[in-house]
Amino acid sequence: MESKFGRGFVIPIVALSKHFALKPEKAFLGAADHLTELTLPDQFRGTRIEDLVTQLRKQVIWHQPGTADAEDAEAVKKTLDRLLAEIDRALGVEDPQIGVYD
Repeated sequence: MESKFGRGFVIPIVALSKHFALKPEKAFLGAADHLTELTLPDQFRGTRIEDLVTQLRKQVIWHQPGTADAEDAEAVKKTLDRLLAEIDRALGVEDPQIGVYD
């Protein structure tokens, strides 16, 4: 069956990241759909990556639209940044950095 919102590990993270490049009041609209088929690879079970994926799921799914959109969107962006850096570390990149851009 075809996935409507992305399936895998990296693909849903990228799709979710696109949401949080939008204005905060629009970022959460449909964002949780990309978490439906996000699959944590076995090698990341019991690691900081699993913890960050769990945190990301909670931040996105538990968000109440219209309530603290800007603050919650910023928190999700920070979690995504930490998650991406941890994935790079797990792949052998010694000093991953998100960079300073907006």
